Amino acid sequence: MIRINLLPFRTARKKENIRRQLSIFVLSLILAGVAMFAIFLLLDNQVDGLKQRIAATQEELAKYEKINREIEEIKKKLDHLNQKLAVIRQLEASRHEPVTLMDTLARMIIEKRMWLTAVDAKAEAVNLSGIAMDDKTVADFMLRLEGCGLFSAVNLKTLRHVEIQKTGLKSFEISCQKKPPLQLAAASEVRK
Repeated sequence: MIRINLLPFRTARKKENIRRQLSIFVLSLILAGVAMFAIFLLLDNQVDGLKQRIAATQEELAKYEKINREIEEIKKKLDHLNQKLAVIRQLEASRHEPVTLMDTLARMIIEKRMWLTAVDAKAEAVNLSGIAMDDKTVADFMLRLEGCGLFSAVNLKTLRHVEIQKTGLKSFEISCQKKPPLQLAAASEVRK
């Protein structure tokens, strides 16, 4: 029987297996390194992209903040102008107030039955004093004042009997609350 020595073959095979395992290990390390480098590049790209988006967003935010400040300044100017306009409207409404008051009183007086002796006009109230022939004339005058639209309330303060040249007459005092000038202006515009 022939004997074959397989020992060198087994040693060569072991060496080849070790070499193969070592090359697989090195190749695995290289592949893992390449994969890690690829992932690093991908993540680095994403980080750069995000940084660019952040920078663009910050620029846009700065632009919008500037626009917002301009809008706030415009709003302040608009509010200031609206306040001025309100003052002008109030002045315009109250400019004709004394003339309107006297004209209204002149139209409301009942001719040959009464006359006014005093008119005291203040910012919110008008006090009238006068002489009338009788109580009905005073009542009619008060109804006319209430209906004219210039006053929100008309109240009789006093009504007394007086003798003037042996004639019995009625002395009266009436207090009237004025409507606000803007409300009067709106009411006069509605009438037109």
